[in-house]
Amino acid sequence: MMKNWLKRTALAGCIALLPLPALAAGGTITVTYKDDIATLDPAIGYDWQNWSMIKSLFSRLMDYTPGTDTLVPSLAESFTVAPDGLTYTFVLRKGVKFSNGRDVVAGDVKYSIERAVNPKTQGPGAGFFGAIAGFDDFSAGKAETITGIETPDDGTVIFKLSRPDATFLHVLAINFSSVVPKEAVEAAGADFGKKPVGSGAFVLKDWVIGQKLTFEKNPNFYVKDTPKIDGFTVEIGQEPLVAVLRLQKGEVDIAGDGIPPAKFLEIKNGPDAKDIIIDGEQLQTGYVTLNTQVKPLDDLKVRQALNMAINKEKITRIVNGRATPANQVLPPLMPGYNAAYKGYAYDVKKAKALLAEAGHKDGFSTVLYASSTDPNPRIAQAIQQDLAAIGVKVEIKALANPNVIAAGGTKGEAPMVWSGGMAWIADFPDPSNFYGPILGCAGAIQGGWNWSWYCNEAMDKRAVAADSISDPAKKDERAAAWKGIFTDIMADAPWIPVFNERRVVAKSKRMGGAGNIYVDPTRVINYDAIFIK
Repeated sequence: MMKNWLKRTALAGCIALLPLPALAAGGTITVTYKDDIATLDPAIGYDWQNWSMIKSLFSRLMDYTPGTDTLVPSLAESFTVAPDGLTYTFVLRKGVKFSNGRDVVAGDVKYSIERAVNPKTQGPGAGFFGAIAGFDDFSAGKAETITGIETPDDGTVIFKLSRPDATFLHVLAINFSSVVPKEAVEAAGADFGKKPVGSGAFVLKDWVIGQKLTFEKNPNFYVKDTPKIDGFTVEIGQEPLVAVLRLQKGEVDIAGDGIPPAKFLEIKNGPDAKDIIIDGEQLQTGYVTLNTQVKPLDDLKVRQALNMAINKEKITRIVNGRATPANQVLPPLMPGYNAAYKGYAYDVKKAKALLAEAGHKDGFSTVLYASSTDPNPRIAQAIQQDLAAIGVKVEIKALANPNVIAAGGTKGEAPMVWSGGMAWIADFPDPSNFYGPILGCAGAIQGGWNWSWYCNEAMDKRAVAADSISDPAKKDERAAAWKGIFTDIMADAPWIPVFNERRVVAKSKRMGGAGNIYVDPTRVINYDAIFIK
Protein backbone atom coordinates (compact mmCIF):
# COMPACT_ATOMS: atom_id res chain seq x y z
CA MET A 1 0.00 0.00 0.00
CA MET A 2 1.51 3.24 1.23
CA LYS A 3 5.03 2.02 1.81
CA ASN A 4 5.97 2.03 -1.87
CA TRP A 5 5.55 5.74 -2.58
CA LEU A 6 6.29 6.96 0.92
CA LYS A 7 9.70 5.33 0.89
CA ARG A 8 10.50 6.86 -2.48
CA THR A 9 9.37 10.40 -1.72
CA ALA A 10 11.13 10.38 1.62
CA LEU A 11 14.44 9.23 0.15
CA ALA A 12 14.41 10.81 -3.27
CA GLY A 13 11.93 13.64 -3.61
CA CYS A 14 12.33 13.41 -7.39
CA ILE A 15 12.11 10.18 -9.36
CA ALA A 16 13.09 9.60 -12.96
CA LEU A 17 10.82 7.32 -14.99
CA LEU A 18 12.85 4.21 -15.73
CA PRO A 19 12.43 2.76 -19.24
CA LEU A 20 11.23 -0.81 -19.42
CA PRO A 21 13.62 -3.39 -20.89
CA ALA A 22 13.17 -3.95 -24.63
CA LEU A 23 11.13 -7.03 -25.45
CA ALA A 24 9.78 -8.62 -28.58
CA ALA A 25 7.64 -6.00 -30.30
CA GLY A 26 4.98 -5.85 -32.97
CA GLY A 27 1.90 -7.69 -34.13
CA THR A 28 -1.72 -7.29 -33.19
CA ILE A 29 -3.88 -9.32 -30.84
CA THR A 30 -7.58 -10.10 -30.39
CA VAL A 31 -9.45 -9.70 -27.09
CA THR A 32 -13.08 -10.73 -26.54
CA TYR A 33 -15.91 -9.58 -24.27
CA LYS A 34 -19.58 -10.45 -24.16
CA ASP A 35 -20.80 -6.93 -23.37
CA ASP A 36 -20.00 -3.70 -25.18
CA ILE A 37 -17.89 -0.99 -23.59
CA ALA A 38 -19.97 1.73 -21.94
CA THR A 39 -17.55 4.62 -22.48
CA LEU A 40 -13.86 5.43 -22.85
CA ASP A 41 -14.20 8.84 -21.17
CA PRO A 42 -11.75 8.78 -18.22
CA ALA A 43 -13.94 11.10 -16.15
CA ILE A 44 -16.90 8.72 -16.41
CA GLY A 45 -15.77 5.15 -17.15
CA TYR A 46 -15.40 3.08 -14.01
CA ASP A 47 -15.75 -0.64 -14.57
CA TRP A 48 -13.09 -3.31 -14.79
CA GLN A 49 -13.82 -3.87 -18.48
CA ASN A 50 -13.09 -0.32 -19.72
CA TRP A 51 -10.58 0.55 -16.99
CA SER A 52 -7.63 -1.13 -18.77
CA MET A 53 -8.46 0.46 -22.13
CA ILE A 54 -8.81 3.94 -20.65
CA LYS A 55 -5.47 3.48 -18.87
CA SER A 56 -3.83 2.81 -22.24
CA LEU A 57 -5.48 5.71 -24.10
CA PHE A 58 -4.57 8.44 -21.62
CA SER A 59 -1.64 9.57 -19.49
CA ARG A 60 -1.51 10.78 -15.91
CA LEU A 61 1.07 12.55 -13.78
CA MET A 62 1.77 9.28 -11.96
CA ASP A 63 1.56 5.62 -12.94
CA TYR A 64 2.78 2.22 -11.75
CA THR A 65 5.62 -0.03 -12.80
CA PRO A 66 3.83 -2.68 -14.94
CA GLY A 67 2.47 -5.58 -12.93
CA THR A 68 3.13 -3.90 -9.58
CA ASP A 69 1.72 -1.26 -7.24
CA THR A 70 5.00 0.69 -7.26
CA LEU A 71 4.31 4.35 -8.08
CA VAL A 72 6.53 6.22 -10.55
CA PRO A 73 6.21 9.56 -12.32
CA SER A 74 4.75 9.25 -15.82
CA LEU A 75 3.50 12.41 -17.55
CA ALA A 76 5.47 14.14 -14.81
CA GLU A 77 9.23 14.10 -15.22
CA SER A 78 9.72 14.61 -11.50
CA PHE A 79 7.92 15.79 -8.38
CA THR A 80 8.58 17.11 -4.91
CA VAL A 81 6.46 16.99 -1.75
CA ALA A 82 6.68 19.66 0.93
CA PRO A 83 7.67 18.46 4.43
CA ASP A 84 4.17 19.18 5.76
CA GLY A 85 2.61 17.03 3.03
CA LEU A 86 0.38 19.88 1.84
CA THR A 87 2.12 20.98 -1.37
CA TYR A 88 2.98 18.75 -4.34
CA THR A 89 4.94 20.24 -7.25
CA PHE A 90 5.17 18.38 -10.58
CA VAL A 91 7.45 19.17 -13.51
CA LEU A 92 5.93 17.89 -16.77
CA ARG A 93 7.82 15.80 -19.29
CA LYS A 94 8.67 17.91 -22.35
CA GLY A 95 7.45 17.11 -25.84
CA VAL A 96 4.44 14.94 -24.91
CA LYS A 97 1.64 15.30 -27.44
CA PHE A 98 -2.04 14.42 -27.54
CA SER A 99 -3.10 12.19 -30.41
CA ASN A 100 -4.50 15.32 -32.12
CA GLY A 101 -0.94 16.64 -32.37
CA ARG A 102 -1.04 19.34 -29.68
CA ASP A 103 1.51 19.52 -26.86
CA VAL A 104 0.31 18.58 -23.39
CA VAL A 105 0.67 21.53 -21.01
CA ALA A 106 0.03 22.16 -17.33
CA GLY A 107 -3.33 23.81 -18.02
CA ASP A 108 -4.58 20.51 -19.43
CA VAL A 109 -3.90 18.80 -16.10
CA LYS A 110 -5.87 21.44 -14.21
CA TYR A 111 -8.75 21.37 -16.69
CA SER A 112 -8.96 17.57 -16.64
CA ILE A 113 -9.17 17.25 -12.87
CA GLU A 114 -11.70 20.09 -12.63
CA ARG A 115 -13.75 18.32 -15.28
CA ALA A 116 -13.66 15.08 -13.26
CA VAL A 117 -14.81 16.97 -10.15
CA ASN A 118 -17.48 19.11 -11.85
CA PRO A 119 -20.97 17.81 -10.96
CA LYS A 120 -22.09 18.55 -14.54
CA THR A 121 -19.81 15.75 -15.75
CA GLN A 122 -21.75 13.24 -13.62
CA GLY A 123 -18.62 11.19 -13.10
CA PRO A 124 -18.14 8.88 -10.13
CA GLY A 125 -14.60 10.00 -9.21
CA ALA A 126 -15.01 13.50 -7.82
CA GLY A 127 -14.57 12.43 -4.20
CA PHE A 128 -11.00 11.26 -4.79
CA PHE A 129 -9.87 14.89 -5.08
CA GLY A 130 -11.49 16.11 -1.86
CA ALA A 131 -8.17 17.00 -0.20
CA ILE A 132 -7.30 19.67 -2.78
CA ALA A 133 -7.83 23.21 -1.45
CA GLY A 134 -10.92 24.77 -3.01
CA PHE A 135 -12.57 21.42 -3.75
CA ASP A 136 -15.67 22.15 -1.67
CA ASP A 137 -16.36 25.55 -3.20
CA PHE A 138 -15.87 24.30 -6.75
CA SER A 139 -18.09 21.25 -6.15
CA ALA A 140 -20.81 23.47 -4.71
CA GLY A 141 -20.68 25.88 -7.66
CA LYS A 142 -19.29 28.70 -5.52
CA ALA A 143 -16.05 28.96 -7.52
CA GLU A 144 -15.19 28.59 -11.19
CA THR A 145 -11.90 26.78 -10.58
CA ILE A 146 -10.23 24.62 -7.93
CA THR A 147 -7.95 27.17 -6.29
CA GLY A 148 -5.58 24.49 -4.98
CA ILE A 149 -4.41 23.57 -8.50
CA GLU A 150 -1.91 26.12 -9.78
CA THR A 151 -0.10 26.26 -13.15
CA PRO A 152 2.62 28.93 -12.93
CA ASP A 153 3.88 27.93 -16.40
CA ASP A 154 3.16 25.32 -19.09
CA GLY A 155 5.56 22.84 -17.54
CA THR A 156 4.63 23.03 -13.85
CA VAL A 157 1.58 21.93 -11.83
CA ILE A 158 1.30 22.68 -8.12
CA PHE A 159 -1.32 21.08 -5.87
CA LYS A 160 -2.06 22.68 -2.51
CA LEU A 161 -4.02 20.48 -0.12
CA SER A 162 -6.32 21.52 2.68
CA ARG A 163 -5.16 18.51 4.70
CA PRO A 164 -2.53 15.80 4.36
CA ASP A 165 -3.71 12.90 2.17
CA ALA A 166 -1.83 9.63 2.36
CA THR A 167 -3.40 8.49 -0.92
CA PHE A 168 -2.76 11.59 -3.05
CA LEU A 169 -0.04 10.21 -5.32
CA HIS A 170 -2.21 7.15 -5.95
CA VAL A 171 -5.12 9.45 -6.82
CA LEU A 172 -2.95 11.11 -9.48
CA ALA A 173 -2.39 7.68 -11.05
CA ILE A 174 -6.04 6.65 -11.41
CA ASN A 175 -8.10 7.13 -14.55
CA PHE A 176 -9.99 10.14 -13.21
CA SER A 177 -6.67 12.03 -13.28
CA SER A 178 -6.15 11.27 -16.98
CA VAL A 179 -5.23 14.36 -18.98
CA VAL A 180 -7.53 15.36 -21.84
CA PRO A 181 -7.52 18.33 -24.26
CA LYS A 182 -10.34 20.80 -23.63
CA GLU A 183 -10.91 21.52 -27.32
CA ALA A 184 -11.46 17.84 -28.12
CA VAL A 185 -13.86 17.40 -25.21
CA GLU A 186 -15.88 20.42 -26.23
CA ALA A 187 -15.92 19.43 -29.92
CA ALA A 188 -17.17 15.90 -29.17
CA GLY A 189 -19.53 16.86 -26.35
CA ALA A 190 -21.36 13.84 -24.97
CA ASP A 191 -19.59 11.67 -27.56
CA PHE A 192 -16.09 12.17 -26.12
CA GLY A 193 -16.35 8.71 -24.58
CA LYS A 194 -16.67 7.33 -28.11
CA LYS A 195 -14.08 9.70 -29.63
CA PRO A 196 -11.34 9.85 -27.01
CA VAL A 197 -8.21 11.98 -27.48
CA GLY A 198 -5.34 11.32 -25.09
CA SER A 199 -1.56 10.90 -24.89
CA GLY A 200 -1.36 7.25 -23.87
CA ALA A 201 0.29 4.19 -25.40
CA PHE A 202 -2.60 3.56 -27.81
CA VAL A 203 -5.14 5.50 -29.84
CA LEU A 204 -8.66 4.40 -30.71
CA LYS A 205 -8.78 3.88 -34.47
CA ASP A 206 -12.35 2.66 -34.85
CA TRP A 207 -15.39 1.63 -32.79
CA VAL A 208 -18.31 -0.21 -34.33
CA ILE A 209 -20.86 -0.19 -31.51
CA GLY A 210 -21.85 -3.70 -30.51
CA GLN A 211 -19.18 -5.31 -32.68
CA LYS A 212 -15.58 -4.28 -32.12
CA LEU A 213 -13.07 -1.63 -31.07
CA THR A 214 -9.73 -1.23 -32.82
CA PHE A 215 -6.74 0.28 -31.00
CA GLU A 216 -3.44 1.22 -32.64
CA LYS A 217 -0.02 1.90 -31.18
CA ASN A 218 0.70 5.57 -30.49
CA PRO A 219 3.99 6.15 -32.36
CA ASN A 220 4.64 9.27 -30.26
CA PHE A 221 4.23 7.67 -26.82
CA TYR A 222 6.89 8.97 -24.47
CA VAL A 223 7.80 5.73 -22.64
CA LYS A 224 10.64 3.91 -24.39
CA ASP A 225 9.81 0.53 -25.99
CA THR A 226 6.13 0.91 -25.07
CA PRO A 227 3.74 -0.52 -26.11
CA LYS A 228 5.11 -3.88 -27.25
CA ILE A 229 2.35 -4.62 -29.76
CA ASP A 230 1.17 -2.66 -32.80
CA GLY A 231 -2.43 -2.76 -31.69
CA PHE A 232 -5.33 -4.82 -30.44
CA THR A 233 -8.91 -5.49 -31.46
CA VAL A 234 -11.68 -5.98 -28.90
CA GLU A 235 -14.48 -8.17 -30.26
CA ILE A 236 -17.85 -7.59 -28.61
CA GLY A 237 -20.77 -10.02 -28.28
CA GLN A 238 -18.64 -13.12 -27.75
CA GLU A 239 -20.00 -15.64 -25.26
CA PRO A 240 -17.23 -16.57 -22.79
CA LEU A 241 -17.41 -20.28 -23.60
CA VAL A 242 -17.08 -19.66 -27.34
CA ALA A 243 -14.24 -17.21 -26.70
CA VAL A 244 -12.25 -19.81 -24.78
CA LEU A 245 -12.82 -22.43 -27.50
CA ARG A 246 -11.55 -19.93 -30.08
CA LEU A 247 -8.57 -19.15 -27.86
CA GLN A 248 -7.64 -22.83 -27.77
CA LYS A 249 -7.66 -22.78 -31.59
CA GLY A 250 -5.42 -19.70 -31.68
CA GLU A 251 -8.13 -17.35 -33.00
CA VAL A 252 -8.31 -15.26 -29.79
CA ASP A 253 -5.43 -14.06 -27.62
CA ILE A 254 -7.18 -12.95 -24.41
CA ALA A 255 -10.64 -14.10 -23.29
CA GLY A 256 -11.60 -10.96 -21.41
CA ASP A 257 -14.49 -12.43 -19.43
CA GLY A 258 -12.30 -15.22 -18.08
CA ILE A 259 -12.81 -18.96 -18.13
CA PRO A 260 -16.43 -20.06 -17.55
CA PRO A 261 -16.85 -22.52 -14.67
CA ALA A 262 -18.19 -25.14 -17.10
CA LYS A 263 -14.84 -25.15 -18.92
CA PHE A 264 -12.43 -24.38 -16.09
CA LEU A 265 -11.63 -27.86 -14.76
CA GLU A 266 -11.16 -29.25 -18.27
CA ILE A 267 -8.62 -26.54 -19.12
CA LYS A 268 -6.97 -26.62 -15.69
CA ASN A 269 -6.34 -30.36 -16.02
CA GLY A 270 -5.47 -30.21 -19.73
CA PRO A 271 -2.00 -30.42 -21.30
CA ASP A 272 -1.94 -26.71 -22.21
CA ALA A 273 -2.87 -25.37 -18.76
CA LYS A 274 0.53 -23.89 -17.95
CA ASP A 275 0.64 -22.09 -21.28
CA ILE A 276 -2.82 -20.52 -21.30
CA ILE A 277 -4.00 -20.06 -17.69
CA ILE A 278 -2.96 -17.07 -15.58
CA ASP A 279 -4.24 -17.40 -12.01
CA GLY A 280 -3.49 -14.53 -9.64
CA GLU A 281 -4.56 -12.97 -6.38
CA GLN A 282 -6.30 -9.61 -6.58
CA LEU A 283 -7.60 -7.04 -4.12
CA GLN A 284 -11.25 -7.84 -4.83
CA THR A 285 -14.52 -8.31 -2.99
CA GLY A 286 -17.71 -9.55 -4.63
CA TYR A 287 -20.82 -8.37 -2.81
CA VAL A 288 -24.55 -7.71 -2.91
CA THR A 289 -25.52 -4.09 -2.33
CA LEU A 290 -28.59 -3.44 -0.20
CA ASN A 291 -30.17 -0.11 -1.10
CA THR A 292 -30.53 1.64 2.24
CA GLN A 293 -32.96 4.18 0.72
CA VAL A 294 -35.49 1.58 -0.51
CA LYS A 295 -38.09 -0.10 1.69
CA PRO A 296 -37.84 -2.51 3.41
CA LEU A 297 -34.05 -2.49 2.97
CA ASP A 298 -33.91 0.80 4.87
CA ASP A 299 -34.50 -1.32 8.01
CA LEU A 300 -31.25 -2.50 9.63
CA LYS A 301 -32.82 -5.74 10.88
CA VAL A 302 -33.89 -6.62 7.34
CA ARG A 303 -30.37 -6.04 6.00
CA GLN A 304 -28.88 -8.11 8.80
CA ALA A 305 -31.35 -10.91 8.08
CA LEU A 306 -30.39 -10.96 4.41
CA ASN A 307 -26.72 -11.19 5.39
CA MET A 308 -27.46 -14.26 7.51
CA ALA A 309 -29.45 -15.97 4.76
CA ILE A 310 -26.68 -16.34 2.16
CA ASN A 311 -24.71 -19.59 1.93
CA LYS A 312 -21.38 -18.25 0.72
CA GLU A 313 -19.62 -21.63 0.68
CA LYS A 314 -22.18 -22.82 -1.89
CA ILE A 315 -21.59 -19.77 -4.07
CA THR A 316 -17.81 -20.28 -4.11
CA ARG A 317 -18.44 -23.77 -5.50
CA ILE A 318 -20.23 -22.21 -8.48
CA VAL A 319 -16.92 -20.57 -9.44
CA ASN A 320 -14.95 -23.82 -8.97
CA GLY A 321 -13.53 -22.67 -5.66
CA ARG A 322 -11.70 -19.75 -7.32
CA ALA A 323 -12.72 -17.60 -4.35
CA THR A 324 -12.94 -17.65 -0.57
CA PRO A 325 -16.05 -16.62 1.40
CA ALA A 326 -15.98 -13.00 2.60
CA ASN A 327 -17.39 -11.58 5.83
CA GLN A 328 -16.34 -7.93 5.46
CA VAL A 329 -15.68 -5.19 2.92
CA LEU A 330 -11.88 -5.40 2.70
CA PRO A 331 -10.13 -8.36 1.08
CA PRO A 332 -7.68 -10.28 3.31
CA LEU A 333 -4.54 -8.91 1.62
CA MET A 334 -5.52 -5.28 2.27
CA PRO A 335 -4.10 -3.38 5.28
CA GLY A 336 -6.97 -2.79 7.70
CA TYR A 337 -8.52 -6.23 7.16
CA ASN A 338 -9.94 -7.42 10.49
CA ALA A 339 -8.91 -11.05 10.84
CA ALA A 340 -10.74 -11.33 14.17
CA TYR A 341 -14.09 -10.18 12.77
CA LYS A 342 -16.61 -13.01 12.35
CA GLY A 343 -19.30 -11.18 10.39
CA TYR A 344 -22.84 -12.45 9.96
CA ALA A 345 -22.86 -16.23 10.21
CA TYR A 346 -25.06 -18.27 7.86
CA ASP A 347 -28.12 -18.85 10.06
CA VAL A 348 -31.51 -19.29 8.39
CA LYS A 349 -33.40 -19.60 11.67
CA LYS A 350 -31.99 -16.36 13.07
CA ALA A 351 -32.55 -14.60 9.74
CA LYS A 352 -36.26 -15.54 9.84
CA ALA A 353 -36.51 -14.31 13.42
CA LEU A 354 -34.97 -10.95 12.50
CA LEU A 355 -37.39 -10.54 9.59
CA ALA A 356 -40.30 -11.25 11.93
CA GLU A 357 -38.99 -8.64 14.39
CA ALA A 358 -38.89 -6.16 11.52
CA GLY A 359 -42.55 -6.85 10.72
CA HIS A 360 -41.97 -9.17 7.75
CA LYS A 361 -42.90 -12.55 9.17
CA ASP A 362 -44.12 -13.67 5.75
CA GLY A 363 -41.22 -12.11 3.91
CA PHE A 364 -41.42 -9.56 1.10
CA SER A 365 -40.67 -9.16 -2.61
CA THR A 366 -37.65 -7.39 -4.09
CA VAL A 367 -35.46 -7.21 -7.20
CA LEU A 368 -31.85 -8.30 -7.69
CA TYR A 369 -29.83 -6.89 -10.61
CA ALA A 370 -26.93 -8.95 -11.97
CA SER A 371 -24.62 -9.18 -14.95
CA SER A 372 -25.87 -11.50 -17.69
CA THR A 373 -22.38 -12.94 -18.24
CA ASP A 374 -21.79 -16.46 -16.87
CA PRO A 375 -21.51 -17.38 -14.01
CA ASN A 376 -23.31 -14.32 -12.62
CA PRO A 377 -26.89 -15.40 -13.49
CA ARG A 378 -26.25 -18.69 -11.67
CA ILE A 379 -24.84 -16.87 -8.65
CA ALA A 380 -27.92 -14.62 -8.67
CA GLN A 381 -30.11 -17.73 -8.75
CA ALA A 382 -28.25 -19.18 -5.74
CA ILE A 383 -28.87 -15.91 -3.86
CA GLN A 384 -32.52 -16.05 -4.96
CA GLN A 385 -32.87 -19.60 -3.57
CA ASP A 386 -31.21 -18.71 -0.27
CA LEU A 387 -33.50 -15.72 0.25
CA ALA A 388 -36.56 -17.75 -0.70
CA ALA A 389 -35.74 -19.97 2.29
CA ILE A 390 -36.51 -17.01 4.60
CA GLY A 391 -39.59 -15.93 2.66
CA VAL A 392 -38.01 -13.22 0.50
CA LYS A 393 -39.17 -13.45 -3.11
CA VAL A 394 -36.51 -12.15 -5.48
CA GLU A 395 -36.99 -11.18 -9.13
CA ILE A 396 -33.69 -11.37 -11.04
CA LYS A 397 -32.88 -8.81 -13.72
CA ALA A 398 -29.85 -10.16 -15.61
CA LEU A 399 -28.59 -7.39 -17.89
CA ALA A 400 -25.46 -6.27 -19.73
CA ASN A 401 -22.88 -4.75 -17.40
CA PRO A 402 -23.45 -1.10 -18.45
CA ASN A 403 -27.18 -1.47 -17.74
CA VAL A 404 -26.56 -2.91 -14.28
CA ILE A 405 -24.12 -0.10 -13.52
CA ALA A 406 -26.65 2.49 -14.66
CA ALA A 407 -29.39 0.96 -12.49
CA GLY A 408 -27.13 0.85 -9.43
CA GLY A 409 -26.18 4.48 -9.95
CA THR A 410 -29.80 5.66 -10.16
CA LYS A 411 -31.30 6.43 -6.77
CA GLY A 412 -34.24 4.20 -5.88
CA GLU A 413 -33.98 1.98 -8.97
CA ALA A 414 -32.06 -1.11 -7.87
CA PRO A 415 -32.97 -2.55 -4.45
CA MET A 416 -30.18 -5.13 -4.68
CA VAL A 417 -27.22 -5.57 -7.03
CA TRP A 418 -24.93 -8.59 -7.27
CA SER A 419 -21.61 -6.96 -8.14
CA GLY A 420 -20.07 -9.96 -9.92
CA GLY A 421 -18.70 -9.13 -13.35
CA MET A 422 -18.25 -5.59 -12.02
CA ALA A 423 -17.16 -6.43 -8.47
CA TRP A 424 -14.78 -4.10 -6.73
CA ILE A 425 -11.12 -4.52 -7.64
CA ALA A 426 -8.91 -1.94 -5.95
CA ASP A 427 -7.98 1.08 -8.09
CA PHE A 428 -4.91 1.33 -5.90
CA PRO A 429 -3.68 -0.76 -2.98
CA ASP A 430 -5.10 1.21 -0.08
CA PRO A 431 -8.11 0.59 2.20
CA SER A 432 -9.54 4.05 1.51
CA ASN A 433 -10.31 2.92 -2.04
CA PHE A 434 -12.88 0.47 -0.65
CA TYR A 435 -14.65 3.32 1.10
CA GLY A 436 -14.94 6.63 -0.79
CA PRO A 437 -16.35 5.55 -4.17
CA ILE A 438 -18.46 2.61 -2.98
CA LEU A 439 -19.51 3.36 0.60
CA GLY A 440 -18.83 7.07 1.18
CA CYS A 441 -21.29 9.91 0.72
CA ALA A 442 -19.35 11.16 -2.33
CA GLY A 443 -20.21 7.93 -4.17
CA ALA A 444 -23.93 8.07 -3.34
CA ILE A 445 -24.74 10.27 -6.35
CA GLN A 446 -26.33 9.88 -9.74
CA GLY A 447 -23.91 7.82 -11.81
CA GLY A 448 -21.90 6.86 -8.73
CA TRP A 449 -20.80 3.41 -7.55
CA ASN A 450 -22.20 3.53 -4.01
CA TRP A 451 -25.12 1.32 -5.02
CA SER A 452 -26.24 0.80 -1.43
CA TRP A 453 -26.71 4.60 -1.27
CA TYR A 454 -25.19 4.40 2.21
CA CYS A 455 -24.16 7.84 3.48
CA ASN A 456 -22.89 8.12 7.04
CA GLU A 457 -21.42 11.58 7.60
CA ALA A 458 -19.75 10.55 10.86
CA MET A 459 -18.03 7.71 8.99
CA ASP A 460 -16.95 10.17 6.29
CA LYS A 461 -15.21 12.28 8.94
CA ARG A 462 -13.44 9.22 10.31
CA ALA A 463 -12.32 8.33 6.76
CA VAL A 464 -10.86 11.80 6.25
CA ALA A 465 -9.06 11.53 9.58
CA ALA A 466 -7.60 8.15 8.60
CA ASP A 467 -6.33 9.44 5.26
CA SER A 468 -4.83 12.47 6.97
CA ILE A 469 -2.38 10.17 8.76
CA SER A 470 0.30 10.53 6.10
CA ASP A 471 3.41 9.95 8.22
CA PRO A 472 4.87 6.56 7.14
CA ALA A 473 5.93 5.92 10.72
CA LYS A 474 2.22 5.83 11.62
CA LYS A 475 1.07 3.36 8.96
CA ASP A 476 -0.06 0.88 11.63
CA GLU A 477 -2.14 3.59 13.29
CA ARG A 478 -3.73 4.37 9.92
CA ALA A 479 -4.48 0.70 9.20
CA ALA A 480 -6.10 0.39 12.64
CA ALA A 481 -8.28 3.43 11.93
CA TRP A 482 -9.51 1.87 8.70
CA LYS A 483 -10.08 -1.46 10.43
CA GLY A 484 -12.41 0.25 12.89
CA ILE A 485 -14.26 2.07 10.11
CA PHE A 486 -15.00 -1.05 8.09
CA THR A 487 -15.95 -3.10 11.14
CA ASP A 488 -18.46 -0.42 12.14
CA ILE A 489 -19.80 -0.20 8.59
CA MET A 490 -20.63 -3.91 8.70
CA ALA A 491 -22.72 -3.22 11.82
CA ASP A 492 -24.92 -1.10 9.51
CA ALA A 493 -24.99 -3.95 6.93
CA PRO A 494 -25.19 -1.95 3.66
CA TRP A 495 -23.63 -4.92 1.86
CA ILE A 496 -23.65 -8.68 1.86
CA PRO A 497 -19.96 -9.48 1.29
CA VAL A 498 -19.95 -12.80 -0.60
CA PHE A 499 -16.44 -13.76 -1.67
CA ASN A 500 -12.91 -12.64 -2.48
CA GLU A 501 -12.18 -13.94 -5.95
CA ARG A 502 -8.89 -14.73 -7.65
CA ARG A 503 -8.59 -13.48 -11.22
CA VAL A 504 -8.15 -16.29 -13.75
CA VAL A 505 -7.30 -15.20 -17.29
CA ALA A 506 -7.03 -17.30 -20.44
CA LYS A 507 -4.38 -16.19 -22.94
CA SER A 508 -3.18 -17.80 -26.15
CA LYS A 509 0.11 -19.68 -26.27
CA ARG A 510 1.75 -16.99 -28.38
CA MET A 511 1.30 -14.32 -25.72
CA GLY A 512 4.41 -13.68 -23.63
CA GLY A 513 5.17 -11.94 -20.38
CA ALA A 514 4.74 -12.60 -16.70
CA GLY A 515 1.31 -13.35 -15.31
CA ASN A 516 1.18 -10.10 -13.36
CA ILE A 517 0.69 -8.06 -16.55
CA TYR A 518 -2.48 -10.05 -17.28
CA VAL A 519 -3.65 -9.78 -13.67
CA ASP A 520 -2.22 -6.30 -13.10
CA PRO A 521 -3.05 -4.90 -9.64
CA THR A 522 -3.88 -1.44 -11.01
CA ARG A 523 -4.89 -2.09 -14.63
CA VAL A 524 -6.52 -5.56 -14.70
CA ILE A 525 -4.93 -6.23 -18.13
CA ASN A 526 -1.85 -4.14 -18.89
CA TYR A 527 -2.13 -3.53 -22.64
CA ASP A 528 0.99 -1.34 -22.52
CA ALA A 529 3.18 -4.24 -21.35
CA ILE A 530 1.78 -7.42 -22.95
CA PHE A 531 3.60 -8.78 -25.97
CA ILE A 532 3.68 -11.56 -28.54
CA LYS A 533 6.48 -14.09 -28.20
